[in-house]
Amino acid sequence: MNIYSRKQQWKWALFIVAIIIVFTSLWYTNKLVNGIKNDEEKKVRLWAEAVQKKAGLVKFTNDLFQKLQTEELKKAELYALATKQLSTDMFSVSEFVLKVLQDNTTVPVILTDDKDNITASRNLDSAVENNKEALQKELANMKSLYEPVVIDVYRGRKNYLYHKDSRLFSDIKVVFDSLIKSFISDVAINSAAVPVIYTDSTKTNVLAVGNIDTLKISTPEKLSAMIKTMELQNTPIPVDLGEGFKNYIFYEQSPLLTQLKYYPYIQFGVIGIFLLIAYILFSTSRKAEQDQVWVGMSKETAHQLGTPLSSLMAWTDYLRANGTDETIVNEMNRDVMRLNMITERFSKIGSQPTLQDEDVCLVVKNAIDYLKQRTSKNVNYILEVPDTEIHAQLSVPLFEWVIENLCKNAVDAMDGKGELRVTIIDIPEGVAIDLADTGKGIHKSKHKSVFKPGYTTKKRGWGLGLSLCKRIIENYHDGKIYVLNSEENKGTTFRIVLKRG
Repeated sequence: MNIYSRKQQWKWALFIVAIIIVFTSLWYTNKLVNGIKNDEEKKVRLWAEAVQKKAGLVKFTNDLFQKLQTEELKKAELYALATKQLSTDMFSVSEFVLKVLQDNTTVPVILTDDKDNITASRNLDSAVENNKEALQKELANMKSLYEPVVIDVYRGRKNYLYHKDSRLFSDIKVVFDSLIKSFISDVAINSAAVPVIYTDSTKTNVLAVGNIDTLKISTPEKLSAMIKTMELQNTPIPVDLGEGFKNYIFYEQSPLLTQLKYYPYIQFGVIGIFLLIAYILFSTSRKAEQDQVWVGMSKETAHQLGTPLSSLMAWTDYLRANGTDETIVNEMNRDVMRLNMITERFSKIGSQPTLQDEDVCLVVKNAIDYLKQRTSKNVNYILEVPDTEIHAQLSVPLFEWVIENLCKNAVDAMDGKGELRVTIIDIPEGVAIDLADTGKGIHKSKHKSVFKPGYTTKKRGWGLGLSLCKRIIENYHDGKIYVLNSEENKGTTFRIVLKRG
């Protein structure tokens, strides 16, 4: 099995394992979040029930407060009625009227005539009753609190009865106000530690907030958006304070639960970034190592070829001097020169070659002419070139090496029999050289893999030819090489693109 096929299988296996790990982690985290969410909802429900009960207590206290206020007003009105009866029927005062006047021991009252002169008072502090100035201040205070009870006395004459809350009523009011403040405080600082907004019946005026950044509700628009978000998450808790007034408590999930919900995605993101950086560093290190191997192998190959090459050159000179057939000597000399060029090619690997302005058509033609004589006669070479010269910056020895490798691969793919068409095309980006064979073709999934070191379909191949071509074209000539198209059992076309010289 090819090394890249095994590598691809390992990649898929690792990818599937990674997917399983991710989904398992997400499933477990989601299960954990749901468990915490259910526990939090239980706490919120318990807190909501406590709030409802305390709201009921507030409502009850408010109703009691209203009843006491009504009762005290009735006492003041009854006192006024008794006073009227007393003033209009001096000689027939019943025990009932006297009892009404005597039983009012809690509601402070002041009686005045129609000229605002104080004629009587009851249940005031002794220091106030005995001080005219203090009595007038108390009268002014009562006027600011409640409307007076008007008493028709006799023939259009009227008296006015002013009153204020009793001490008992005032104490209850203090307790009631304290209960309201305590209720609001309990709502804002809730035991469930969830974000809370407590509003009036209009749902726009905020009475208290808890566990919320004030910047999030700093404007009416932000407040409205926050309340809508909370209302979508949870049904608001109504707080009935009596007399048709209802306030509302809005709440949402705690920040901790929200953070925990998104934690696995952040975790996988961080791990993914780490793995990506590690992969890039590993790939860079591996590529540098491959480059060193390439350079070392090339230099060593050039060195090893040097000694037999020098010997062969000497032997050709010896054969020529001893009258050997000139044709044979010339062919041998041509192959020796070819070996010398190959040695030069290997020596250039690892160092930046010198590029010169060359006619691409001529270089390709020379390479094809050399290959025609050294490959199967059953291969039909077809060279299509434009009428005009096309120049590019080339290192001729290295570029010819690319053409030779591609042609030899094409001959092998056709099993030594078929058609190899080489076409040079003038394109806007520069010049394109297409090499099309009628061989076995390459599967679409392998179009990129064929350029990787070690990839081969031959039993005894090293898988370095196309990798070397890619390195020469892209690293040394700043060009491109790729599979233009390929169909299995129909053939393959490789394209080289070079910048114009």
